[in-house]
Amino acid sequence: MPQPSSTLVFGLNYPPETTGISPYTGAMSAGLARRGHRIRALVAHPHYPDWEVRSGYGQWSRRENLDGVIVDRMLHFVPRQPAPVPRALSELSFGVRQMVARWGKPSTLLAVSPALLSTALVRARSLLTHRSTPFVIWVQDLYALGLVETGQGGGLTARVLRQVEGWLLRSASMVVVIHDRFADRVHEDFGVPRDRIAVVRNWTHISAMPQVDVPEVRRRFGWSDDETVVLHTGNMGVKQGLHHVVDAGRIAHDRGQKIRFVLVGNGAQRDQLQARIDERPTSTAILPPLGDREFAEVLQAADVLLVNELPGVAEMAVPSKLTSYFASGRPVLAATDATGITAQEVLAADAGITVQAGDPTAILEGATRLAADPEQAERFGRNGRVYRETVLDETFAIDRFDSLLADLTSRTGEKRPS
Repeated sequence: MPQPSSTLVFGLNYPPETTGISPYTGAMSAGLARRGHRIRALVAHPHYPDWEVRSGYGQWSRRENLDGVIVDRMLHFVPRQPAPVPRALSELSFGVRQMVARWGKPSTLLAVSPALLSTALVRARSLLTHRSTPFVIWVQDLYALGLVETGQGGGLTARVLRQVEGWLLRSASMVVVIHDRFADRVHEDFGVPRDRIAVVRNWTHISAMPQVDVPEVRRRFGWSDDETVVLHTGNMGVKQGLHHVVDAGRIAHDRGQKIRFVLVGNGAQRDQLQARIDERPTSTAILPPLGDREFAEVLQAADVLLVNELPGVAEMAVPSKLTSYFASGRPVLAATDATGITAQEVLAADAGITVQAGDPTAILEGATRLAADPEQAERFGRNGRVYRETVLDETFAIDRFDSLLADLTSRTGEKRPS
């Protein structure tokens, strides 16, 4: 009787974290487990986007079984403020924990990047102790490019990280990316052969949204029926450039326009954003992270869903919030680089409009434009749902991972699970 395929997953973020990369790593691992794979994940304690280990966690080591996946959590250094140096130390401390852990004899190794530095340490060990085991890197963000686009890394730091990232990607048995544009960058910038790059799109990680009582939800959150609510969800970090949204709310307040900007979530820039809001009147407010039900409710109760990016951010990432936005049936406003991945995604789905990144007036005018044309807004919402149900399908994505892992293990002489 052939043994089922086994995969050891390395990832910094894992459920119960609800934002960023975590839902995808968790869903992929659980999906493969449902398909008969033996999956074990070496991950950190939940700490993102608050940059604080969640209550109840924080043991040196902790084992859980989540949705059929053996999850081994390891304590590492979590900085209160994830500036570049503390964040690098955080990744290195986590990478050391992963390196010295017991790996066993998995059929495949699958590392999620970021975190780049911990993944590089894992890859170094794999070349020493598991050289014949296929090593897959699942690229969610292009790390060195992200530092350059957000202005956080230049000179020697950027060159070193670029070298590390290039070595890591070229050394992998397979590089899985989440968008065709990523595939182009990995091939052209780092010299990874096309036949070792696979595109597996991220999917909507929340279930189909139930119908909600929109007036009741709006009353609960203090939103009046005659104002336009523009909602931004997720991480509040550097690359989101949310100070421009606060300024857009200030302009709306000064003009007397009934437009409310709401930022839902947490992150390294939250306190700075709150201080900016408190400086002088603005129609921008911050809400804490919400549970799955309330999150689905506010998405559907808002009038416009906002993706906001720092000027210059164009190629480093595909915002994970887009998958949830499309599922909600609400129109999307993307304040982003017109040539970047985010703009391409919104336009490909025909689910909203784009405006220039870093321009508070353009953000406000884009929201006003969507609010002024309910028929167009409804059409954008329908199109987003169709895109989610076709292009961004979870079953297809996990089936693709299943197939990729089976192909890699078959090359090493291992039979597929029966």
